[in-house]
Amino acid sequence: MAKPEQPAHEGSGALFERRYYVDIEHPMQSADALIEAIKCDVEHFSPDLLADFKKVKGEAHLIKEGDEFSIKILGPWNGLVRVDKVENMGFEFVTLEGHPEAGRIRFSLRHLPNQPDTLRFEIHSWARSRDGLVSFAYDTLGIGRRVQEKTWCTFCERVAEASGGKVLEPVHIETIDHDHDTVEKKHG
Repeated sequence: MAKPEQPAHEGSGALFERRYYVDIEHPMQSADALIEAIKCDVEHFSPDLLADFKKVKGEAHLIKEGDEFSIKILGPWNGLVRVDKVENMGFEFVTLEGHPEAGRIRFSLRHLPNQPDTLRFEIHSWARSRDGLVSFAYDTLGIGRRVQEKTWCTFCERVAEASGGKVLEPVHIETIDHDHDTVEKKHG
């Protein structure tokens, strides 16, 4: 039986919107080819030691709505995600019951309108912690936050490397705490 989704409104603690993105100038791959490579091998772009993705439902080397991935996350934070949406230039996961976060995460690629021959790869999430214990470890102690930042920064760096282009700046990280109206920006 399929596990139910774990939406953000069912979680605990502050609602965080996070964006991790990298701008890539003069990529050797087209945007279509690059996003297809990501869709076909999500596991390759994620650092195994921090967040080891394994497809548990769906065909290998293909991503479709309804596919599921088990993620072994550094520490006791393992969880499942389901592919909720697949579009030409991106895809989105939703967390499933038992995942340390409650929410969704989107992976996308686009051309920057004011910078010719430049792509932006972005990971954009909206989530709360699953419960008070995870919220304490993630937000108060900062353990989960550091692992998550390193995971998604590495993912962005691997996409940039696969593009064959030039990274313009280190990975940008933007966090919006919607419950406290604060914005934090930094580089990974």
